[in-house]
Amino acid sequence: MHNILLPLGLIILLGALFRRFRIGGLDPDLLRHAIGAMVLNIFLPALCFKIIYSAKINIEAIYIPMTAAAGIVVSTLAAVAVYSLISSSLRITKAEKGALIISAAFGNVAYLGIPVLTGLYGFEAARYAIFYDLMASTPLLWTLGAFVASVYGGERITVKESLKTIVLLPPIWAIAAALLFKQSGLALPEFAVSALSMLSGLVVPLMTFSVGLALTMPGVRHAYAAIPAIIIKLAIVPLISFTAAYMLGLSGDALSSCVIEGAMPTMVLSLLLASRFRLDVAMAAFMIVVTTLLSFVTLPIVVHITSLFRQ
Repeated sequence: MHNILLPLGLIILLGALFRRFRIGGLDPDLLRHAIGAMVLNIFLPALCFKIIYSAKINIEAIYIPMTAAAGIVVSTLAAVAVYSLISSSLRITKAEKGALIISAAFGNVAYLGIPVLTGLYGFEAARYAIFYDLMASTPLLWTLGAFVASVYGGERITVKESLKTIVLLPPIWAIAAALLFKQSGLALPEFAVSALSMLSGLVVPLMTFSVGLALTMPGVRHAYAAIPAIIIKLAIVPLISFTAAYMLGLSGDALSSCVIEGAMPTMVLSLLLASRFRLDVAMAAFMIVVTTLLSFVTLPIVVHITSLFRQ
């Protein structure tokens, strides 16, 4: 596991150093947004198409999103319950509470999940991250997550706006196109396959570097209030994911991937949600930094535990 995490950690460190020293005079946030736009609109759709087109689609395509949904929904409810009980004693604001709840429920299942899963189980394991993210995590982010953020923040979003955001995601269209090609029986030209492979190969390094660009330690007034959210994100969610996946009958790489995805640190996109709904952006950034750093300790433990159920 360390042979996978250490290279990823080095790339994340390079991104963080780029942010710190502003190499080339480039604004790190603008660069991160540019990389994010390229990944979302070009490289990730290429990876999604290649994986879905070439992979065997079975019941896992239903059970993995169900597992992801269970982890996200239960952890959201747990975070709401915990912070409703202790928020008065912690003396945190409503905006801080909302940021912590979102950060506890939604993990970095694509930007960090894809590199980890492909490093552990091979390139085809990226489909587990795709199923987990695009068929559950992302839709729930813009529905359940947006609803929670609107309750604790100062903005509102309609169901129509949420559904529009989901439907217009390029990776969703890439998955649909790949499924149509599979059903049609048409073979992709060799040059198209080569182009998809080249584009797909850029996803992991760019995603990982972008995580580093997002890491900055903000000044947070109530850092101690993040402890319950950190425990939920790094310990409770993988436990829920294991329970759900096991009960659904998943095994092998699929089961392990669900648990590992559940153990991912806080989603980088939580910053976007926090900003969009006027939650506490500093608290959201703090959760990303702390859980990402801690995940280099917790992820090997989770991988070791999951390996015990593969024997």
